[in-house]
Amino acid sequence: MATLPFPAMLSLSLLFSLCILSTATQPGMILTLVNNCPYTVWPAIQPNAGHPVLERGGFALHTLTHRSFAAPTTHWSGRIWARTGCTYSNNHFSCATGDCGGRIECDGRGGATPATLVQLVLHHGPADFSSYGVSLVDGFNIPMTVTPHEGKGTCPVVGCRVDLVPTCPASLRFHGPGGHVVGCKSGCEAFGTDELCCRNHYNSKETCKPSSYSDYFKHACPATFTYAHDSPSLMHECSAPRELKVIFCH
Repeated sequence: MATLPFPAMLSLSLLFSLCILSTATQPGMILTLVNNCPYTVWPAIQPNAGHPVLERGGFALHTLTHRSFAAPTTHWSGRIWARTGCTYSNNHFSCATGDCGGRIECDGRGGATPATLVQLVLHHGPADFSSYGVSLVDGFNIPMTVTPHEGKGTCPVVGCRVDLVPTCPASLRFHGPGGHVVGCKSGCEAFGTDELCCRNHYNSKETCKPSSYSDYFKHACPATFTYAHDSPSLMHECSAPRELKVIFCH
């Protein structure tokens, strides 16, 4: 077998070492939460059953700041929302919207409605897809968008940039502790009927239909889910994005 000259062997060895180092230090997907609101929000993260809690499930995010953290490296699904109007007094923490049982760190707990939700499904399918969408099915409390970076395929920016609280119909208004309108309830939350909640007989694609209440949300924010059986195409699949950025008040 022929032997390479020493300089050539050294060059190949160096190249091989650099390739290994490059592979070993290649970072995974990043999740970034950005607060563009003129006030502090308290993001909350809830995994679906069987998936780990990220960042203890919640934290404070001051105005014009962001927080980045490593996404799970294997399949994960869950939701992200913002809690607003949070206060801490007499050893009691509570939020006007999105509260998760009076805790700063939600630790897997869900949030009170109404709340704008980001839905995520990471690392699935044959091309390492990340699926994402923004839902107003549980009402609205804050504008939110999702922006993927460096992904392949269908990777649009989606969400609701409009603040719907000032224009919320009277029948859907959600009042905070001080009496101010701080959110906009869904028709289901406001009236609780099977038809509006897509329950029982109405729990199918054929029988669950949009209403005048979901149409209010859809008109303002067409790239969002506004009722339980809204179009599945609103959940976008982006192949191998380097970062998913959730922006509050985008």
